[in-house]
Amino acid sequence: MKRYRVAPGERVDLGRHDPSDTGGFRSGKARAAPALLKLTRRLEALQEMLWAEHKHRVLVVLQGMDTAGKDGTIRHVFEGVNPAGVRVAAFKTPTPDELAHDFLWRVHPKVPGDGELAIFNRSHYEDVLVVRVRELVPKSVWEPRYELINDFEKLLADTGTTILKFFLHIDADEQRERLQARLDDPTKRWKFRRGDLEERKLWDRYIAAYEDALSRTSTTRAPWYVVPANKKWYRNLVVATVLVEALEGLGMSYPPGPPGLEGLVLE
Repeated sequence: MKRYRVAPGERVDLGRHDPSDTGGFRSGKARAAPALLKLTRRLEALQEMLWAEHKHRVLVVLQGMDTAGKDGTIRHVFEGVNPAGVRVAAFKTPTPDELAHDFLWRVHPKVPGDGELAIFNRSHYEDVLVVRVRELVPKSVWEPRYELINDFEKLLADTGTTILKFFLHIDADEQRERLQARLDDPTKRWKFRRGDLEERKLWDRYIAAYEDALSRTSTTRAPWYVVPANKKWYRNLVVATVLVEALEGLGMSYPPGPPGLEGLVLE
């Protein structure tokens, strides 16, 4: 998975990242399915241990173009985890109250506490992405936010949060097919917004904004992974693999129970 990780200081050119890459799984989804099942079961066990130990914190950030599969990743990778220790936060258009504060004000209350795994479905990065592309604020406002984001993530990491950030990388043709599939399927048509078509016209501007965000905010403490996402099954496999490796690296263990339980037999 290291080849998908953006090194600190690396200048990202998304044109050099193949969104259809499937690694060594050349026979496709069927061969990958057992590997993904093994990973998700391991993730379930590790997340339970994370919650039981109540010591570490984990933040997962999911970003990507429309239809890149943020919801699908959450549904398939995290389907078996304990809801008691997992929270999903989605960041939509700021409310008037949120706009009256600094751009990180609404984000900080959503970060994980001890034992928690928090998933950001979109995140604080929207303030250097859609805000920039749509010119909602001048450059003098959004430009300093890269460094503010790095400082914010450093604070989280220095106080015990493991941060993993995933950019789900699809190409324009794949997006077109997914948007058309939403239109053609009555059960998925509710997901379609006319605004999606306007956003699609800004594809190149979004790519440029993402390249800057990935280049300027991938750090040792909070790395970005550019995940090939044209193939949904491989997207899930990459995200699950990175997560499992990171959680295993925490060296967790189940805490001992209260004293005096050894040898206790219930009648």
